[in-house]
Amino acid sequence: MFKNQSFNYAVFGNPIDHSKSPKIHSLFAKKTGIVHTYKSVNVPLDKFNIVLKNFFKQGGQGANITAPFKQEAYLFCDKLTERAKIAKSVNTFKKMDDQYILGDNTDGIGLLSDLIRLNFIKKKCSILIIGAGGAVKGVLFPLLSFGCSIFISNRTFSNAKKLVSQFHEYGDINVFDKNLLNIKYFDLIINATSKFIEKKDDFVPLSVVSSKTCFYDMNYQIDNTIFINWCIKIGANFFSNGIGMLVFQAAHSFFLWYNVLPKTGDIIDILKK
Repeated sequence: MFKNQSFNYAVFGNPIDHSKSPKIHSLFAKKTGIVHTYKSVNVPLDKFNIVLKNFFKQGGQGANITAPFKQEAYLFCDKLTERAKIAKSVNTFKKMDDQYILGDNTDGIGLLSDLIRLNFIKKKCSILIIGAGGAVKGVLFPLLSFGCSIFISNRTFSNAKKLVSQFHEYGDINVFDKNLLNIKYFDLIINATSKFIEKKDDFVPLSVVSSKTCFYDMNYQIDNTIFINWCIKIGANFFSNGIGMLVFQAAHSFFLWYNVLPKTGDIIDILKK
């Protein structure tokens, strides 16, 4: 599959045609002057291990992993960074001295970096996260380490409870129950459900929302996501999609590979257009 390849970094997922990662990494290469060839690869759902082993065997040096393979990526690695161990989810590989594959997760630091850029987050703020899937695992540890209290809302209560059990030792995290809530409203509400969910009119009870509440959708697309349209409908003052998170997580992957952190501000502006 990778015979005579002209790239040594790539993003692997299924589907992958929508990925903006190749464009982002092309801009990083121009900004830093580092020769960095990066492509997107669609992986058959039952061929992840075979495709990745072949990629590294043929000279691959690093990779990003997107849905639905982050759990498989966690099991694929020879060694893990601390944040990847805690998340039990991997979105970045680095080949180390041609000897082993290191797995990392830059999703959480990517999200936190964008929330700081937007001025959506402060230490000790209260956060409600909608969803309890794999996307959430990668972001909880950095948010808890920042000092935030987190509540998980999910249709399947048992899945939310599992996340709380996995991460409770790292900070203040609970399953969302509006009847037991001891705060008036949330400072930040993050949507981590799929952008392909059916249209919803009630992401969260409006009783936990104020005019100062910030809203963040980890998804992104050219037009507004269902969640962003809901934010507009309820008159939210502060909301954003996840394009900044995407750029920042890519920048931290680039940093793992080269020990150089690219500047991101104008790249986020370019992608917004």
